[in-house]
This record gives sequence, C-alpha cells and structure tokens, in this order.
Amino acid sequence: MTQKDREPMPGTRRSVMADAAVDVPYRPPYLAAALAALGVFALYAITLAPSTSFWDTSEYIATAHVLGIPHPPGNPLFVLLGRVWDILLGVFNLPVAVRINLFSASMGALAHGCWFLLADRVLAFYSQDRVFRLIGATAAVLVSATAFTVWNQSNVNEKVYTVSLFTIALLSFLAFRWRDRLGEGKDDNLILLMVFILALSVANHLMAFLAAPALVLFILIVQPRALTNWKLYAGGVAAVVLGLSVHLFLPIRAGLDPVINEADPTCGNLSSAITSVLTFGKAGCVALSDALARRQYDKPSMFLDPVAASQGMLVPRSPGLLFAQVANYMQYFDWQWARSVMGNMSWGAAPRALITLVFTALGCYGALTNWRRDRRSFAYIATLFITLSFGLVFYLNFKYGYTTPWRDAQNSNTEVRERDYFFIVSFSIWGLWVGIGLAALWARLSDMFMKTEFTLASPSRALRPAWGAAPIMALALIPLLANWSWASRRGDYAARDWAYNLLMSVEPYAVIFTNGDNDTFPLWYLQEAEGIRKDVTVIVMSYLNTDWYARQLRDITTPCPANESAGDDDTRIICQRPYVAPPGVTLYQVADKPGESAAVSATSDEPGTRAPRSSILPLTDDQILQVASTPPSRVGATPFRAGNIATTILEGTGLVPADMFLAYIITTSIADRPIYFAMTTQAYSQLNLFDFLLRQGVAFKLMNGPITADPAKGIVEIPGGTPLTGRFIDVPRTETLVDKVFMHHPGFPDKWTHWTDVATEGIPSYYGYTLQILAYAYETQGQQDKAMAASKRAEPFLNLSDVRRNSYLKK
Repeated sequence: MTQKDREPMPGTRRSVMADAAVDVPYRPPYLAAALAALGVFALYAITLAPSTSFWDTSEYIATAHVLGIPHPPGNPLFVLLGRVWDILLGVFNLPVAVRINLFSASMGALAHGCWFLLADRVLAFYSQDRVFRLIGATAAVLVSATAFTVWNQSNVNEKVYTVSLFTIALLSFLAFRWRDRLGEGKDDNLILLMVFILALSVANHLMAFLAAPALVLFILIVQPRALTNWKLYAGGVAAVVLGLSVHLFLPIRAGLDPVINEADPTCGNLSSAITSVLTFGKAGCVALSDALARRQYDKPSMFLDPVAASQGMLVPRSPGLLFAQVANYMQYFDWQWARSVMGNMSWGAAPRALITLVFTALGCYGALTNWRRDRRSFAYIATLFITLSFGLVFYLNFKYGYTTPWRDAQNSNTEVRERDYFFIVSFSIWGLWVGIGLAALWARLSDMFMKTEFTLASPSRALRPAWGAAPIMALALIPLLANWSWASRRGDYAARDWAYNLLMSVEPYAVIFTNGDNDTFPLWYLQEAEGIRKDVTVIVMSYLNTDWYARQLRDITTPCPANESAGDDDTRIICQRPYVAPPGVTLYQVADKPGESAAVSATSDEPGTRAPRSSILPLTDDQILQVASTPPSRVGATPFRAGNIATTILEGTGLVPADMFLAYIITTSIADRPIYFAMTTQAYSQLNLFDFLLRQGVAFKLMNGPITADPAKGIVEIPGGTPLTGRFIDVPRTETLVDKVFMHHPGFPDKWTHWTDVATEGIPSYYGYTLQILAYAYETQGQQDKAMAASKRAEPFLNLSDVRRNSYLKK
C-alpha cells in the first residue's frame, strides 16, 4: 500500500486517535479474530436450539443427515457440508439436530471472525493504536453477531443463510487482503480463489453470489488493470466450472432414490446433467434444470405485482407496492437491535423505535467516517450493503410482509411467514458500521478529553484512547441484552414435540395428510433423524400435484418382497417401512415384527394391526403422469364412494391433481391402512368428508363409514363442530394420548411468556382446542372434575396463541 493510500482524505481533521499516515505495514490480528469467533460461537452454543424448529429447519437437518435433496434448487453444498459435520460430531453422541444446529453456529461464528479482520482493517485507517482497533472491531462483531436475525439464524439451522453469511464475510476479507498484498506478486491468485468461492457458493444459495458486484467494483477502484490479464479469465473459467460441478451431486444422489428427494432431479446421462449445471437450468436435463431454475415456484417478474400474479393477473408493479416492500424491510431492520422491546408488535413503538434510531445514527456515523478515512473500503461495504438490502427488496419482489400494516385480515395478500432471513447479511454489515461508528465516536470524545492534556503531542504519534470516554462502547451490548429473550432457542422443543405428538396420534402404517412446512418437515425430521414412526406415510398436499412425489409415495408404501427389507438402507426408498413402537409406548399393538414382510405378518383384517397389503397408489408411471398433468377443473355435484363412505362432492368444487390423488388413495387404502388428516389441513373438504372424521389426539381419522355418537364407547359428538374442533371425538384414545403419550418438555407451555413466530402461533392453539373439546366431552359425560382440569390445561396453550379469543368453550 502506498503512502497516499494511508493519508486521510482531503478536508478531514487529523486527530491523535486517527493518526494512520505513518507507513507501517498492516498485519491482520488473526489470534484476536479467532478469539472473537470463539466468543460468538460460545454465545450461539449457549442459546442453541436443543432440537429441531419450525419452517425449513427440519427439512434441512433431515436432508443433511440422510444425504437427501431439499426443495429446489437442492442446495447440494449445504447438504454435503452438513453431512460431513454430522459425521464428525457423531462421535460425541449428540442428537442429530444439535449437530446440525452447531454447524450453523459455527458458520455464524466463522463469519464474524472474518468480519473482525475486516473491521480491524477499516479501523487501521482511523488509528495505529492496536488497542483502539481491537476494541472497535470487538464492538463491531458484538453488534453484528447479536442483531436479531443474525443471532436467530445462527443458533438453529433453519436454512442455508449462515453459510452464505460466512461465504460473503470470507470473500470480503480476501478482497481486503488482495488490496494489502498488491505488488507482492501472484496478485491474481486471490482473485481466482474468490471466483472459485463465488461459483462454489451457488451450490449453497445464490445469496453469496450477490457479493460479486461489490467485488468487481472494488477491483476496478483499487487496481483496474488487474482485469485486463487474459490469463485471469482462462483460470477463472476453470474455477467456475470446478465450483459449479458440486451440483452434479443432485442427479447422482437423486438416481439412488433417497427417502427425501424433492423435485427428483434425476438425469438420464451425465452430459445432459453437465449442460444443466453449466447453463444453470437453461438447457440440458429437464428435471435438474427445473430444479436449479426453481420453476415450480413460478416467481413473478420484478416488474409485476406479486399479489396479482399469484391470482393469474399480469399487473405492473406499482410505486406504492415498492414503498410497502421497502417499509417491510425497515420493519425487519427495526427488529434487529431490541427485538424483545415491545415484542411481536409490527413496529417497535416508542421504546424500540428510539433504540433503532440510535443504532441507525451510529451506523450512519460509522459509514460517514469510513468514507472520510478510506473511500475504497467504504465503496465496497456500501455496495455490499445496498445490494443485499434495497437491491434484494427490488429483486425478490415479495408480497406484503406477514405482519405489515398493509396486509388484509385473511393474510391472503402476504407472504406465508416473515422473510427477514433473506436480509441477514445487510443487518450483519450494518452492525459492523455501528461498531465502527462507536469506535469513531470514542475517538472523537477522546480528542475532546486530550485537548488540554496533549496540546504538545506530536501528530505522528499514535496515542492511546482516553479511557474516560470508553463507556460509550457499552452501547454495543444493547442488542445482546435486548434480543436475548427472543433470539435464544435454549430449551425450545416445541417443534419436535409437535411432530412426536402428531405422529403418535395416528395408528401403525397410517397415511396422514398435511398442509405444508410446519406439519410436514418436523415429522420428516423425527422419522429420518431420530427413527421414530417411520411406518407412517406423511403426505403434504402441496407436493401431491406433482408426478415425482406421487411416484415416491407409491414406492415407499409398496409392501416389501420376501427377499428385501426397508432397513437395508434407511436413507433410500425401498419399500414399506415397518412399525416400531417408540420407547415406553404400548398404545398400539400390531401383529407383525420389524423387518417381516406383509405376506408373513398380515394376520389381522383390521387396518393398523398389520402391515398393509398394497401400495397406496398402485399406478404406473404413465398413469401417475396423466393424473398430474390434468388441468384444474370445477365439477358438478358428484357422488364419491370409498369403502363404506358415501358422500357427494359439492357442486362448483375446484379439483386439482392433488385432490384426484387424494380420492384415489382413499379409495384404494380405506380398508387396508388407517387414513388421517392433520388438524392443520382441510384437504378433506374437497371431497366433502368432514362428517366421516373422528378426532384422535391432534389428528382426525377418516372412518370407513358413517359415525354415530356412542357414549358407551366414548364417541362424543361436538355441536356445531368446526374444522378446528371436528364433529366427533374418540374420548378414550384422545385421553390416553394427552395424558400418557404426548410429550411436552419442561416449561412448555406454562413458563413460556411468548411465542416468537407469529406465523406459527396456531401450533399451541391445536393443543388448546384438543383439551377444550376433551373438556366438553367430559362435561357431557358428567365428569365435571375432569372437564375443569382439561379446561385449565388448555389455558396456557391458548394464551400463547392469537386465537385465544376464538376458543371453542368461551366460558
């Protein structure tokens, strides 16, 4: 670096705390950065989720454990890294979820090790004083690491974003090292390394690739002639091809039929797979190309209204919608520095807003002083921040945020959940600027302290900061303290317990229809990571419209031939998996033993007491494709019969392929295996099956014929039954499940003060409704004490949910 590079910018005041003009070679404080990373890791480990969580957490933990393929684009790099981590930590006998959650914590910690080095390098333009730089970098890392979304994503492996955060932080550090080492020879090597990492990162998520504009701009500002070397481009092509080649994991693994194989990106030959990878979905193998391009999600154009597009209308994106989307980003920004203040309110109101204003001002001050001290690093950081904040807002073109003031009462024009995690890097970067701003403010206050004490001090000396001004740095602790109760996942088993209780509500070899992420992925986790109730076939209705998913359901429910067992490879689809009772559970008794074939074990004619005799979808590939390709239609009043079920599909009902597969599964399986619907779905309504549903625990069993109330058997009818309550309840079965089988870890729900995720607040209400309906059943049977006890048990569940006002038994 030249003397000119180290000189303060014209018009800036040289202070004793900002004497960076002396030409002293810069040496990164690697040891201090390692200690900072360890400190961040310790924080994330202390607040680590002890099990799985809602949304995509279970999907990614399960796919990492079984080398499966998550939803498109498949994230092969994450799956491979997660599996390696899973194996390495397996020697400590930790639960699978803890291992993968620690992987996320490690990625977050390593990212902040890199951020520490970057912050220290920026602060080297403020002062030569090592203590000043280390304290400033520590403050920057502390604020960044405890920003709500950064913290919340790092102590549970919900998605792939902590890997992206680490990748971007690493690329940033490498870019700054490239600048420092210019002229030492082999300058292009670091550029090639960055190109390789960028290409490789695409196999985790496209987010890290968004660092490319900032990197290119930085190179152009610092050393533009570096991009004129043709050899660099030749090496760059090789680096890109090598990095992208990780995507070939997808068709190779998909061809082996992993038990989780979303979109089934199988290719007929290697050349078509390579074409798909190198063109990133523009050509080549159709299945792989569709997965890489995420075509199943049909993302609207950046220039169209996403709400209208979801309804099939082509309406231009309005300035008003863009304003709302920016406001939604600002809402998420408001959460970062004091989330626990005012809790789940959309906006922080006065207390949190004040803290947000303070941290906004500190970040702006950090950015301003960064501009004055070193415009090159400022240009890089600013470009990175703008790209990963407002640039992303424009590109992603989301519907209204889940809790924004502009949503409608039914949330039909909103995203299904909060999307703050997409902006994790921008919040992290702003935290760095906040820390730099605090350090700059400390320097400024130190100058005020030193005016009388050091009037004769040489301007070429780097003086230590005035410790009387040091308390200003304590502001960096605010996010740590004000986010803890909402960011910590310590002791949170709610998702795992929900999955266990839902799976245990159904009989052996059952089929259970679910609605989406939160009633599906936790069940996958429990089955694949913990090996609990693998006999249950979980069918998520949103996937049942596809031919690949229907084929997988057919194959995984096919009875095992005499020479084959599902246990031959637990990670692959082979045949129907056997029922194995979880430890301590004797509720269900079956005639077969684990590993026996259906032919050997079919000793009873009652579904649920024996292994099934046939697949739920005994169709050929061509027949499945024909159903999946059927366009949606509305039908007239149509009779529907299955076993002893006789009903009529109501006139005007719209049917999609998933409904046709549902009807076929019921028709072929009603006498062969138990069929259930989770409380979270109303898929049965399309076929008008509500009157045939019997509540057992937190699931509804589809009975093979009409249901009549029978007090002697404990079958009680619920007057005015709703989709949440059901019309009939099996009192003995539900009572046994609630009292003896269901699992709730200590403290839940009684000691929980809040449910952090508004979009999943319905989960505790399902327990509350179940207990209230059980209380009603007790009351009709004259068991007042039991009714009061069940009602009392329902209260803390309902209090955690926003549906408390709609509780069934308002008295």
